[in-house]
Amino acid sequence: MEQIEILKRKIESARELQSLVKTMKALAAVNIREYGQAVESLIEYNRTIEMGLQIIMRNRPEEIEIVMPVQKDRLGAIIFGSDQGLCGTFNEQIAYYAIDRMNELKIKQEGRAILALGERVIARLEEAGQQVEQRFSFFGDNAGITQVMQQVLIIIEEWRLKRDIEQVVLFYNRPISAASYRPDMLYLLPLDLEWLKDLAKKEWPSRTLPAFTMDWGQLFSSLIRQYLFFSLYRAFVESLASENASRLSSMQVAQKNIEERLKELGTLFHSQRQASITMELLDIVTGFEALTGERR
Repeated sequence: MEQIEILKRKIESARELQSLVKTMKALAAVNIREYGQAVESLIEYNRTIEMGLQIIMRNRPEEIEIVMPVQKDRLGAIIFGSDQGLCGTFNEQIAYYAIDRMNELKIKQEGRAILALGERVIARLEEAGQQVEQRFSFFGDNAGITQVMQQVLIIIEEWRLKRDIEQVVLFYNRPISAASYRPDMLYLLPLDLEWLKDLAKKEWPSRTLPAFTMDWGQLFSSLIRQYLFFSLYRAFVESLASENASRLSSMQVAQKNIEERLKELGTLFHSQRQASITMELLDIVTGFEALTGERR
């Protein structure tokens, strides 16, 4: 009987864990949908920024040819990870991917300025021997994302002004389906001149070109800041979507394992229960035979 009680407790624990896993699966699926909608909204936002850049570049296309020299031995890297666990190898993948890409660029350790978002990816980077200068944690909603991204923009500006870091690269996991993702790298700075040239040559969708009265330099700087903010925000949102995709996949595997374990425990419980009943029946029969023999 003692063994049966132990099995009962194990089955109850497994069922509680199964309920928790189902809840986490549902939350991950909801988050994936929410962040996917945010990315769709960002695409429209970026389209507006590009249209603004298109107009001002058509107005003064010669400005595209002004190129500032870039220090090739210095790099600012922004790595997006997670603060929460139960998301498989999400942080390991992006941490090792970022280190491999920086090594391929032949940037020495002393020439790297690393900013990481997420305590768990920071741990992976430090385990691999990579020093992290700036770190951020994130627990919140879209307003929290905006606040963190504004602080990141301030740090990028400090890199440029105080340390002459003109190369800034984003490393993040990008979703490729509802339950899968891959690590990706995006150059945030310097700006892609070919992209600006293509914008200047692009046909305007209507017959009338918009006009502006604001100073050209101020308007260009404002649009570029918006573009940088969009790129950072999108990378963060896609990283969060990938994190939840990884968590969803992990929970699916966990649910399958729990179901198999419950099946094993159920079979063992019924076997033990049947054996216990059989023993009780044998005890009754033996007792009955003993009493009958005494009467005879």
